[in-house]
Amino acid sequence: MVNATFSSSPVPVDSATRPAPDVVHVRTTLDGRKVEVIDGWVCLAGVRETDSLIPLDEHPNRQAIALAVPGASHVAGRLPLTLAEAAVAQGALSAAQRHFDASPAGITQRIRKAVWTKTAADGVE
Repeated sequence: MVNATFSSSPVPVDSATRPAPDVVHVRTTLDGRKVEVIDGWVCLAGVRETDSLIPLDEHPNRQAIALAVPGASHVAGRLPLTLAEAAVAQGALSAAQRHFDASPAGITQRIRKAVWTKTAADGVE
């Protein structure tokens, strides 16, 4: 068993069982950390933040974010993104969602997410 790492990602990959993760660079923060989309998750320095983007107009703290980061149009977890950065991130998130895991665990996870989304849309959290 050989451990291989993808050059731009700190996530170790067992090349015998899984392919290398899909990594899309979105931007680099002012302090040098990379904002990337890795396997359908927006990550900051390789640590998962969120799996979806929220338009700034729908965010509950939009006024403070707009003051702190002029030009932000979307928020990914705690990361404000410009329209161009959000387009790159959304494209990578959409591409990752197109891959369908047909294993029983993958199907169970998709059902769990669908039920949770429906429940949250109905107002139960």
